[in-house]
Amino acid sequence: MSHSSVVIGKSRPAASSERAEQKRVMMQTKAGDGALRVPAGYGHVVGVDIGASNLRVALADMNGTMLGKWSASTKETSSPAMVIEQIHTGVESLLEQACLPWGSLLAVAAGAPGITDADAGVVVATSYLRGWKDVPLQSLLRAALGVPAAVENDVRMAAIGENWRGAARGVADFVFLAIGTGIAAGVFANGRLIHGADFAAGEIGYMHVPGTPEEAAQDGAPGSLESVIGGEGLRQQWLRCCTETGVAVSRGLSATEILERARAGDELAAGILHRSAKILAYAVYNISLVLNCKLFVLGGGVGMSEPLRDCTRHFLEQFNEPVRPKLTISSLGQDAQLIGAIRLAMNKAEARIGVKVGG
Repeated sequence: MSHSSVVIGKSRPAASSERAEQKRVMMQTKAGDGALRVPAGYGHVVGVDIGASNLRVALADMNGTMLGKWSASTKETSSPAMVIEQIHTGVESLLEQACLPWGSLLAVAAGAPGITDADAGVVVATSYLRGWKDVPLQSLLRAALGVPAAVENDVRMAAIGENWRGAARGVADFVFLAIGTGIAAGVFANGRLIHGADFAAGEIGYMHVPGTPEEAAQDGAPGSLESVIGGEGLRQQWLRCCTETGVAVSRGLSATEILERARAGDELAAGILHRSAKILAYAVYNISLVLNCKLFVLGGGVGMSEPLRDCTRHFLEQFNEPVRPKLTISSLGQDAQLIGAIRLAMNKAEARIGVKVGG
């Protein structure tokens, strides 16, 4: 099943016959910084967020204004071929509903979970999508849609979104911490997105800090930090506490529900919140010592919990040297990845037409 929503009337078809005139006008128009800008209706880009259970596609104009969204489930099959087919269907649906020709599409960018070689456009490995190993996603997208494509890790894609239009807008040094089922980070240093030698920068779920297991992670198993404060780690803490105390409480709570129970005064949940926030504070502080970043943005279903943010801030108050890390919640929420993908697609479009895009 797929779902779509489109905002009609914010853009007009940019047929090839209209492009020449638009480009002529564009070449005469400069922004405040003196750079040439592309009119919003010159063309369109697509951003894609590939998740373990859902696929989301967004259509945007050249100002980055989102014109519509389309989504589909990937639970039945998440094979590369099926995902590419779904993306094509989503793009086709969005263009049709917005009364736009396929020729107005200039570029596409997609975020995928796991280790992703952004230079080669290859999803190297991921435990979230069955059968995805060394998948040439960039070339598959380019072949399916007929436009330039870019590929990035989903958490780094969210960091791009936050840096462009979110809580870290214009911040040169920050870390986006995604805490959901797993934990990972998207790092900006000196205004540049950090990938690392093997495109594994930010895999902080494997960090060891006080309060996490000392054993090294086994192949396919959660890392030390993730096993405690990731979504499933929080649930396992809850289940162990229920068993050890013999308290007759609900055993089917999600991680966010457990954190909300802590805010409501549940002592068992409060203990889990305090332990998890203390461990998260250790991780944040250690990362800040290495990177000297001024801001940490919390995202993901668990990371956006206000009780977790507030309690983590409390534990960070003791860490003042050399600089106390600042902690905030994502302002883009679940759209951070899509907005980052739109920005990356706009970069691709910029390279294609040779003019800086707006937004």
